[in-house]
Amino acid sequence: MTIRSIAPASFAANCYLIIEDGHALVVDPAVSLSAILQALGTEGASCDGIVLTHGHFDHMLTLDELRRAFPDAPVYVHEGDASFLGDSHKNAFSFFFQEDRVWKPADKLLRDGDGIPLGGKTVRVLHTPGHTPGSICLVCGEDDLITGDTLFDGNYGRYDLWGGNLDALIDSMRLLATLPETMTIYPGHGGTAQLGGSIRMTGLI
Repeated sequence: MTIRSIAPASFAANCYLIIEDGHALVVDPAVSLSAILQALGTEGASCDGIVLTHGHFDHMLTLDELRRAFPDAPVYVHEGDASFLGDSHKNAFSFFFQEDRVWKPADKLLRDGDGIPLGGKTVRVLHTPGHTPGSICLVCGEDDLITGDTLFDGNYGRYDLWGGNLDALIDSMRLLATLPETMTIYPGHGGTAQLGGSIRMTGLI
């Protein structure tokens, strides 16, 4: 299982492909549809699903375009953020731009511990609330972790938008601290880093 980063575009949000044996999950479609299609073509991979690490607008800017291009690829989001797609206040678009923007509902709602199938393997879902109620991290094999806006390189996601909660974020850091600290994190913004060092640098636990 490999992870391919697609260069961030608007709002510097990262988009990733998780690839296994010619199959791919698109995580957080924040970049142009053409950039995603080009990356899939370069990897020779089909789009088997679209996963949102949380429900903020900057991580799903091209979601509806992507699902039109791949109508058989289900959209996954944690049940705690399911309502964000249809609510401009919750997804923070109206907070920043004072206007509405919404997306179609997800096809499949996730819970902690769920597995998302990919090319004969499974991407494991960790529920890590705090940034939003339904924030998740994705465990990709033994070495890689997509962290969304829960954990960055030495920092953590803001908790002052709708549904954010510092106590929940601290509990999520404690959960992540139970994973091997040598794992590589792929955050929602910024570059990759080592899990253990990043958690310690947050100062939350």
